Amino acid sequence: MQFTIESEQEEDGRWLAEVLELPGVMVYGQTRQEALGKAQALALRVLAERLEHGEMLAEPIKILFAAA
Repeated sequence: MQFTIESEQEEDGRWLAEVLELPGVMVYGQTRQEALGKAQALALRVLAERLEHGEMLAEPIKILFAAA
């Protein structure tokens, strides 16, 4: 699985990061790096929840995050 993270700086200085392949995975950070890290962590939580609830196959997976 490959996930793309888009980030942009808001007018108030905060950074917004969104994982495009996972609707609703959007976070703010004080820096770009903080926002990217929070987006990755939230994406992993969402994937873990899906696995726990049987929404994904429980087979070995490889995850790659790429900043856009």
